[in-house]
Amino acid sequence: MAFIHDDFLLNNEPARRLYHEYAAGEPILDYHNHLPPAEIAGNRQFANLGEIWLEGDHYKWRAMRANGEAEPVITGGADAKDKFLAWARTVPHTLGNPLYHWTHLELSRHFGIDTLLNEETAEEIWETANAKLAQPELSVHGILKQFDVRALCTTDDPTESLDQHKAIAALGINTKVYPTFRPDKAWSVDQPELFNAWADKLAGAADGDTSTLAGFLAALEKRVEDFHAIGSRLSDHSFPYAYANFPGDAKAAAIFDKTRAGTAATPEEQEQFGAHVMEHLGKLYAAKGWAMQLHIGPLRNNNTRLFQTIGPDIGCDSIGDWQQAAPLSAFLDRLDQDNTLPKTILYNNNPMDNLTFATMIGNFQGGTPGKMQFGSGWWHADQQEGMEWQMKALANTGLLSRFIGMLTDSRSFLSFPRHEYFRRTLCNLIGEFMHDGKLPDDYDLVGNMVKRISYQNAKEYLDLVVAD
Repeated sequence: MAFIHDDFLLNNEPARRLYHEYAAGEPILDYHNHLPPAEIAGNRQFANLGEIWLEGDHYKWRAMRANGEAEPVITGGADAKDKFLAWARTVPHTLGNPLYHWTHLELSRHFGIDTLLNEETAEEIWETANAKLAQPELSVHGILKQFDVRALCTTDDPTESLDQHKAIAALGINTKVYPTFRPDKAWSVDQPELFNAWADKLAGAADGDTSTLAGFLAALEKRVEDFHAIGSRLSDHSFPYAYANFPGDAKAAAIFDKTRAGTAATPEEQEQFGAHVMEHLGKLYAAKGWAMQLHIGPLRNNNTRLFQTIGPDIGCDSIGDWQQAAPLSAFLDRLDQDNTLPKTILYNNNPMDNLTFATMIGNFQGGTPGKMQFGSGWWHADQQEGMEWQMKALANTGLLSRFIGMLTDSRSFLSFPRHEYFRRTLCNLIGEFMHDGKLPDDYDLVGNMVKRISYQNAKEYLDLVVAD
């Protein structure tokens, strides 16, 4: 039997029935990823497996470093085939890591390859996969069609042009592609050179003046309007912990002016300014009916040497261990006091805080079914066990039935089988509950919940225009 088979990860009969009858056939709505809009607009045809598999994939880069591979075949200028061969040498050592599952799911689902990848099979897999990559079915548009991806939400800086998204919309492809508003540089006042260059670029994008705080906030609001006009209904933000030390208008303006004059804000001032901007943005999102995504908890750029030579997002980020509950409560409550808390999705990077996040959302529910979401296992926790921990915490303290399910958070067009991986994990967990008598033997009831978590809940919650 092939490693990836029909009942992969489905360890009981209810799980198999739930997956095959209720989850497997659902479309995909990938509402958070880092796919490049230009490659969708241009319908990129990848030349080889190295390009489509290893460009930007810091999960693989991290594993390759752990296997002792040299940096040139990880993030450097080595030939694409040499990079692929380095990955093939690494794969047998990823047993127990989700990368082993993802690698072979992707080979099977995209290329029909059921051979295990290792140093001996690498050449054959390289040739077979590359031949298939030359076919229209494995262009970007072909992949989106093959996996019935109804909508994608990319991650976009407010200073970026939306021209690529407009070009995608004009193509008329079945997959709707929307930008997600990601303004994390808006509170980088501790880095004046970075912040001032970004603020100037924001002024150009918004056709405004960002020399004052009022103008800066107005420019952000203009870009929210621009994103909304093209169909966006989502923002995204990442913090080590929620910023909740609200400074007031005068103090925020003083921090802004200080930074614009070239003096770095202190760590306390940086958090104060971030809280001020996020309060302003949260109110905008609520007024527009958007959902606000908060990715909380990573400790980034741990390796100074690699950060200085290569940059961020290269696999040198890990789980942080900050106190989360009090600042997160204070931030959410600040908006809720004025009834301006938007729909919110909380993603937790540290599984130790799962119950904190799962119970926190319950404090602010109301009005919209599942208004406050505890998002799917994220980053270091988006493997089978981490997903199970997240879903169990949610089921134990809230409404699993309202959960909006999976996203890839990926930079690779080969990552859509991760939705299958999630659905198999979901069905195995729920099937185990049924098998043990913890849930009723009622497939209409339980199967419909699984089906909704796979697709429909996200479609309804996000209120995106999605192809039928």
